[in-house]
Amino acid sequence: MIVNRYIFKNLFLATVFIAVTLAAVIFLTQSLRFLELVINSGASGGAFWMLTMLALPRFFEIILPIALMAGIIFTYNRMTADSELVVMRGLGLSPLQQAKPALVLAGIVTLTLLIMTTTIAPLSLSNMNHMRQVIKAQYSVLLFREGVFNPVMPGLTVFVRERDATGELRGLMIHDTRDPAEGPITIIAKRGNLVVTQTGQQVVVYDGTRQSLNKKNGNLNRLNFERYMIDLPESAGPVRQRWREPDERTFFELLHPDAGNERDVESRREFVLEMHRRLISPLLAPAFAVIALCALLLGPLERRGLTRRIILAVATCITIQGLYLSAFSLAKENWGGLVLMYLLVWAPLFIGLRWLTRGRAVTLADLGKWRESTP
Repeated sequence: MIVNRYIFKNLFLATVFIAVTLAAVIFLTQSLRFLELVINSGASGGAFWMLTMLALPRFFEIILPIALMAGIIFTYNRMTADSELVVMRGLGLSPLQQAKPALVLAGIVTLTLLIMTTTIAPLSLSNMNHMRQVIKAQYSVLLFREGVFNPVMPGLTVFVRERDATGELRGLMIHDTRDPAEGPITIIAKRGNLVVTQTGQQVVVYDGTRQSLNKKNGNLNRLNFERYMIDLPESAGPVRQRWREPDERTFFELLHPDAGNERDVESRREFVLEMHRRLISPLLAPAFAVIALCALLLGPLERRGLTRRIILAVATCITIQGLYLSAFSLAKENWGGLVLMYLLVWAPLFIGLRWLTRGRAVTLADLGKWRESTP
């Protein structure tokens, strides 16, 4: 139907515009979180943009329902002001028929959010956290500042003469007294690199000498080498196989935790709660959409404006969002919070659709009252 396509097009454009605007605001706020890390660590600009982009997907479960609600309010309110909605009502279209394009768009947004929450958002969050850890470990200038003796930890001191443009370390001296049984060790090398592995962090040095004191005879042992590796302690920020939080796992991973991992077994309740949250959150989009549609399509015609109804719809959505977040916090301790989460989503959705279904088409008497109220 031409009317449905016309409404759907306007709704889609308005929703996309609002979603992009909100995403841009969140993009700026999130970028400030990583700006200090990137500047202090000396990481590249590409790492900064990648971190910020990876932080965005998890916010779309909040952005898209709000954008959809705002797009519906803007589109239908404009159509009311331009008398377009009045003409459609005069043709005998019921509130449910007028709401059909918005409900179709709400279904598309819900499906998009379901894909985001179950797969894309957790993967991006996991990659973001891992990337932050790698940057802290690989580029940290707090560990290896040039021209000074860097106390990495008690018993381990590293001196770096300079760092070139590629990040290679030049003129290294490492003094290691961590092992009392072996005694102090001094390593002098021409060059080296900081290497990040899955189990930790190492300094690989090339073309140097290793000097140690033999406690038995007091002689100085010297070993020339071409390549030598020094393990750094955990406190120096290694990148290890960290345990991923529930919000960093895909829906499939939450459904099948590692039975051999003790922490996975202990966190089964958190996994179950996270799975329910990912199934419930996308339904906020159609719930908000139905609330906005009821406010704008039901009730008497008011050419002077729908400000009160719009304020009521926005306040209702904000209240539901706030109660939903509170219910999620409560669900961590009591399963009653999970029941409340389902209720907060399904109750307005069911009631709103019922009102729209039972809403009647506009009669000639209604149009007569509309013309009398028109200035």
